[in-house]
Amino acid sequence: MGNLLRERRTAAEWASAEQVIEITDKIGGFERLASVVQADIAALDADKTPTDWRDSVVAGTLEFGFADAQRRVPTVRCDVAATVDAVCQRCLEAFQLPLATEANLLLLERQDTAEEYGDFEVWELNEETLQPLNIVEELLIMALPFSAMHGDLESCKALSAATDDREKMTKPFAALREQMLQD
Repeated sequence: MGNLLRERRTAAEWASAEQVIEITDKIGGFERLASVVQADIAALDADKTPTDWRDSVVAGTLEFGFADAQRRVPTVRCDVAATVDAVCQRCLEAFQLPLATEANLLLLERQDTAEEYGDFEVWELNEETLQPLNIVEELLIMALPFSAMHGDLESCKALSAATDDREKMTKPFAALREQMLQD
């Protein structure tokens, strides 16, 4: 059996089979995601560029089914996570950025509407067949922040340098403020 992520079937076929796809793949196997990550880290000096970034694991689950009892509206529930190498926009250093996303998608053709399914997001199908890899890749790309940054003070050199500068800063009016508070 091949890799289910790369197989092409209609949305109804995936849903009829109630297909569950367990994902454990490397970022290098997701061409568009890998190209986004590579474009981000390409700005780094060669000695600072992570060498094994393509080997980071993408893991998760896709569960196909139907949103209605008549089995006319195919769905997929997605739960996907990965850790990608990114460049912090504050300190311009490489760091590991965890990504996680969940989605409940209605798999609809462009002419279909689904106002009665408020718990779902609509995934418009551009072709008759669907490749699950495209869904996973799109969800992870959309989970990337516009500006990647370290989340904590200790990890980001720019934030820790700014804190050090503030501590060393001379406060010329501190004595005046103390006098005003005493009066």
